Amino acid sequence: MALSNENETIKGFSKLALKNNHIPKKYYNKYDVKQGLRNSNGTGVLVGLTDIGSVQGYTMHKGNKIPMEGKLYYRGIDIEKIVEGFQMENRIGYEEICFLLLFGRLPNKDELKEFNELLDQCRYLPDGFTENMILKIPSKDIMNKLQRSVLVLYSHDYNPDSITIDNILRQSIQLIAKFPTIISYGYQAKAHYFNRDSLFIHSPKPNMGTAKNILHMIRSHNKYTETEAEALDLCLVIHSEHGGGNNSTFATHVVSSSGTDTYSTISAAIGSLKGPKHGGANLKVLRMIENIKENVPNLKDKGQLKDYLLKILKRQVFNKEGLIYGMGHAVYTISDPRAKLLKKKAHKLALEKNKMEEYNLYSSIESLSKELFKELKGHDFEICANVDLYSGFIYEMLNIPSDLYTPLFACARIAGWCAHRIEQIVSDQKIMRPAYISVQENTPYVSLCNR
Repeated sequence: MALSNENETIKGFSKLALKNNHIPKKYYNKYDVKQGLRNSNGTGVLVGLTDIGSVQGYTMHKGNKIPMEGKLYYRGIDIEKIVEGFQMENRIGYEEICFLLLFGRLPNKDELKEFNELLDQCRYLPDGFTENMILKIPSKDIMNKLQRSVLVLYSHDYNPDSITIDNILRQSIQLIAKFPTIISYGYQAKAHYFNRDSLFIHSPKPNMGTAKNILHMIRSHNKYTETEAEALDLCLVIHSEHGGGNNSTFATHVVSSSGTDTYSTISAAIGSLKGPKHGGANLKVLRMIENIKENVPNLKDKGQLKDYLLKILKRQVFNKEGLIYGMGHAVYTISDPRAKLLKKKAHKLALEKNKMEEYNLYSSIESLSKELFKELKGHDFEICANVDLYSGFIYEMLNIPSDLYTPLFACARIAGWCAHRIEQIVSDQKIMRPAYISVQENTPYVSLCNR
């Protein structure tokens, strides 16, 4: 069949698929279906319990959400206190966070040293993997490459299917260590084969940690400043966990409950994070910022900037979806602690990179958006900058290609995914099986000759 005929045939079938897969809104209301697993007041439907991460952005009083300063806890410890702790001691923090999430408490010096040595041993890919899996089959999308690579690692595992905790823990540590190498090489392959750039394959180095190794492997010259490494390390720390309710972590719980292997589970989580409604949000922030720069004559004029933000909300400009990306969150109301931490680090990095005008633009968008929402929705309405407003800006200042933004999210969140997988298998052995109600009426079978 010719390609043009094939496309026309598919278009015809698409109309049929659209017609017969639409469920009217009235049925969702009739059966009180919680679409998106959200209650009518916007809160999430309770589906499980966790000791790993906790997100607090509001309190409930008589069925109403009462805004509060946002809090994020890793194993019960305030993330802001954790970051303050390792930054005051001029240490990187991601590996410490991995230990905390996996084992439930902070490591002592000897444990952290031993854990770092274990990660260093596992950062290398299997023999022939780089050539056969990454360079010979490059992908335009690094998340796609990461997902396929994880599934292929199953074939390199001497005991891939066992779900004993010691085996899952071994696999988890290996994946945490290998993710940075996979995305770095995946990016180099993409840049070489699709962008015609020079190909650089740098081996990971011991005693550097995850953030420095990423900068080392994605840059041709291997160089970075301490401020750059600190900024990327912070991004990894604040993206490593966010409770059990986010889409990719929930996917981890669902797939783990079936008793399947670690590689299949983590692959499902990567597929979830790849979605633009989840892991790709900071890219939308950058696209919005680019559009603002192109259309606001004087970016320092807050009146002009506010007028354009209002046009965005009214669906008159940009992508006409009516959203100011980087603002608002399903849980956080007054503040997102991750955004607060990143904003502080973005300021330090902007001073080093001579990017203060750019920083001021982001800060103005944050403050003016809050003003606009209060004007439009009432003085009591609270909205805050979320993690995506400043994470993309930091990556941009680090000269990290946008192709790697979401893969970096995955590199961080793999620690949380693995912790939640272990928790699911230890604490709840029942396979998740939610209910769906069929709204299709029974119809008689019609033989082919009578259709």
